[in-house]
Amino acid sequence: MEIQRVGVIGAGTMGNGIAHVFAGRGFDVVLCDVEQSFLDRGLATVAKNLDREVAKNKITPQQKTATVQRIAPVLERSNLAECDFVVEAATEKIEIKKEIFADLDRICRPEIILASNTSSISITRLGALTRRSDKVIGMHFFNPVPVMKLVEVIRGLVTSDTTFQTVRSLALKLEKTPVEVNDAPGFVSNRVLMPLLNEAMFAVMEGVATAEAVDEVFKLGMAHPMGPLTLADFIGLDVCLDIMRVLESGLGDPKYRPCPLLIRMVDAGWLGKKSGRGFHKY
Repeated sequence: MEIQRVGVIGAGTMGNGIAHVFAGRGFDVVLCDVEQSFLDRGLATVAKNLDREVAKNKITPQQKTATVQRIAPVLERSNLAECDFVVEAATEKIEIKKEIFADLDRICRPEIILASNTSSISITRLGALTRRSDKVIGMHFFNPVPVMKLVEVIRGLVTSDTTFQTVRSLALKLEKTPVEVNDAPGFVSNRVLMPLLNEAMFAVMEGVATAEAVDEVFKLGMAHPMGPLTLADFIGLDVCLDIMRVLESGLGDPKYRPCPLLIRMVDAGWLGKKSGRGFHKY
């Protein structure tokens, strides 16, 4: 089946980026979220990012207009019924994703592949909530989606070869680089990255160095484009905490225990760049 219309659930940072990329490659996109304000903000972000591409002569103003027009914002999931492929990019909480996948299984045609942009949650577990486990897969994009080339394509235990090859080909059409990964907590990217960020947080909590100093060490000593604590702020400290908890419970190893300072900051509403305060002020 040829994929022409793509559904994206969630108009936040990842969802609007995914919608942007699909629409920019000629796909019709149905972008779904629970509030109109979320959709409006997501579409404004897409337009702003497209303006940057126009300014850099990567696309023409006409291409920008065409891309925006290919994205249809909707509030009701029932509008996804005619989609040929659906990507879930909702909050990184298993309870929310469970409800979404059970609902998508009811709404979407039986042959439709359901993908999740989850950065840590079990694809096998999500697939088991449906009657199409062989057609459930992880398609983990990276932020900012229009810029970053990597897509982790994650096989659940029951994901079929046909599903994997379809999603791999789809990633290539988006001019991304798909990398095959098997289902495990955090996959590859966050299983390695998040403990690094978490340990940087412990260094601050224990008074080893300030957040600014920790970041400078990694920028100047390891040639990282940004320090681990700035990166955590950009990801969202609440998201970092959710992922660390998935790693801790899924792998059962105390080395994945979330830093107590991270927990306190999230409790205080210091979520990073999106709230104006995290390990740095914005």
